[in-house]
Formats: sequence, C-alpha cells, structure tokens
Amino acid sequence: MKSRGMAVLLVVLGLGLGATLLRDQVPVGDARVARQPSGPALVQAEAAGRLENERNTMQIVAKYEPGLVYINTEQDVTTQDPFAWMMEGGAQTQVQRGVGSGFFVNRAGDILTNYHVVAGDGGGASRITVRVMGSSKAVTAKVIGMAPQYDLALIRPSGLDAGLIRPMPLGNSDALKAGQKVIAMGAPFGLDFSVSEGIVSSVARQIPIGFGLGGQGITQKAIQTDAAINPGNSGGPLLDSAGNVIGINTQIYSPSGQSTGVGQSAGVGFAIPVNVARNLLPRLQAAKGGLVSAPQLGIKAGLLAQTGQGFIPVGVSALSAAARQEWRLPDAGIMVGAVTPGLPAARAGLRGGTREQQFRGGAVSLGGDVITAVNGKAVDGLEDLQAVLIDRKQGDSVTLKVWNAGKTRDVKVTLDAAAFR
Repeated sequence: MKSRGMAVLLVVLGLGLGATLLRDQVPVGDARVARQPSGPALVQAEAAGRLENERNTMQIVAKYEPGLVYINTEQDVTTQDPFAWMMEGGAQTQVQRGVGSGFFVNRAGDILTNYHVVAGDGGGASRITVRVMGSSKAVTAKVIGMAPQYDLALIRPSGLDAGLIRPMPLGNSDALKAGQKVIAMGAPFGLDFSVSEGIVSSVARQIPIGFGLGGQGITQKAIQTDAAINPGNSGGPLLDSAGNVIGINTQIYSPSGQSTGVGQSAGVGFAIPVNVARNLLPRLQAAKGGLVSAPQLGIKAGLLAQTGQGFIPVGVSALSAAARQEWRLPDAGIMVGAVTPGLPAARAGLRGGTREQQFRGGAVSLGGDVITAVNGKAVDGLEDLQAVLIDRKQGDSVTLKVWNAGKTRDVKVTLDAAAFR
C-alpha cells in the first residue's frame, strides 16, 4: 500500500510541476489507452446500446405486466346538509371513488398494494374491485390485512379465473445500488396498465411513510427513483432489469401539488423496499381482515411537550442546555417514562421514571433510562426508534445504548411474539 500511495504522490507532483518531467519516461501504448469508436461506429454503438435496453424493457413488460392489478375503490360518505333545517332529513350520502395499483404475490391470488389505496377516508373502502390484463371483467376483492404504519395492505379477489393470476417474483431490495435501471408499473391518473422507466436515485432516503399515531407516518428507509410516478401508481410494483419487484410505489414529491391540490411527478418518487413487504407478508396473510402493527418494545416516552393539540413525546434535545444539566441528562436520546410489563423492554430490564415533574411547556419523568442509540445509530425520539424496528420480524434482536445517572450500558432486546400484538 505504501508503494501505491508513493506512486500517486509522484504523479500528483509531476502534474503540479509540469507533465514534461514524466512524459518521455512513462510510455503509453494501446494497452493503456482504449480506442473509442468515432463517427459512424460511435453512432452504431450507441444505437445498439439503446436497442438492447429497449429489448430488455419490452421483455420485462411482456412477461410481468400481466401480474399488475388495477384497483377501484368506493366508499359511502355521509355528510350533513348545512341547510337541513329548511327540509326534512338533511343527511346526504355521497360515493367517494379512488383508483390505485397492486400486484399478485402468490398463486392464491393475494394482491399487495398500499394501505392508503384501500383504506378510504377513515378505516376502509366500502367496495373494492380489481381488474387484470386480458380481462374486461372487474371482480370484487376483500381486505386480508392492513398495515397502516407501513402503508401496505393485502387484498384477495373473489371469482377471478385462476389462469389470470400471475404472481410477480420478489427481489432483494438490500442489494440495490444507485444508478440501477427500474421500471414502474401502475395506473397513473387512472390510466391503467401503464409503464415508465428510470433509475434508482437513492437507496437510503429517510422519509415518513404510512400512518401512525395521529396520522403521522413513521420515518423509514425508502427507494428514491426518477421513474415517472403519479397519483394512481400507488401500490404498483417497481421492478429491476431482471423483472424482480424491488419496491412498492408509495409517494411522490410534488411542488405543483401544493398549489393545485393534485400531485404530479417531478422526477422524485419513493417506493417501499420489497424486503419490508416480504417480512410483513405472513402477518398480513394471518390478519383475517384486521390491522398489523409495527413491533413495539413497550416503552412510554418520559418527556412530553405541550402543544395546541395536547402533549406529544419529544427527544431530550428539545430541552434547554440548562435543563439537561440540572436533570443530569445527555444531549439527546429517548427518555423512558414507563415500561409495559410483559413486553420486550421489560424483559430486557429497561427502567422507567421514578418521579414526575411539570414544567412550563411540558412534563418529564425523571430517574429512568435514556436510550441514546439503537444498533449503534443515535436516536432522539420515538420515531427514530421505530424507524430501526420497522422492518424487523419476530425473533430479531436490537442492541440499545442506555444512559442512566451518568453511566451507560448496552441492553439487548429480543422481539418476541408480544412485540407484534
């Protein structure tokens, strides 16, 4: 390694002092300089590259698009007429309609899609119908399981010809690299069975996904892509150049949507990594139409801030430096106010607060543990902890760095069955 570093240094020095010092002593032959095609040869090479990429895309579309599902939802919404006092009744029922996408994951006909596609405005669409390629007939579908925090749902059609069920292969999203080609399938603006192409722009973008407490999503890892994704693409698959599903399209970044109210692609779309969905599938299939939640350690926040909407949990960094010094707290972390018996945190020996104190703007539970890191990653709020837990499954373990009264310790917490109830 030293000789290589010296060689690099000599080249840099040579370039700085004048290339003529080394020019005659370092012969460069054809073996070192690859000859690039030019003129007509260059045009032919570029055309061949484009043709090969087009052929790959067309093969993937022809083979796997039949596994795409077009989803329609209807929900009966009752509204109160403000002029009801002028006439009898006053309550009116309206039908809200929505469209989305999904794809088959097995021969039983299970369809993976986004939670927000089938959830409707509240808790679930009144009616769900699906249609597949090769059939003009729409059939009804029912919810098998919904996971709001993951923005994922599993539905199953009724009366669909088994020959029309074409499962898509699930890939490995952990192996993705920025720059890889991807193909998005779905129904943008209701234009069913549409295809767009792009690349992976980032493999570790952290954004809020799903619907947690208070309707807020949980910050988690997402795949960013520039493949055109628009309203209606939600729930559709994102495929790699081998035809494997590596993500589920879920969100777009749309500056125009802030003014028009209708989101449109700005070249920045996000997909849920397929490995998250793969880990969740068994739980969705066993949910019997119910909800599936993210794993819980069983702790309650020990630091609450008062807002117009009530008290909300916050991280230690929200405190002033003077307050942290007075209460002998670290600069950041999650204060454990209470531990729920029978859940992983209690089994691992985490300790809740021993005394509560009100202060202007909030409340704090002192004397308990403070979680400062999970698996070596610093945390400062419950959402940070949940972001680490979101793709874990039963039997997995996490290591917490825990602070208490100026001393730190490592605590290993195993996610048993109780963590997923």
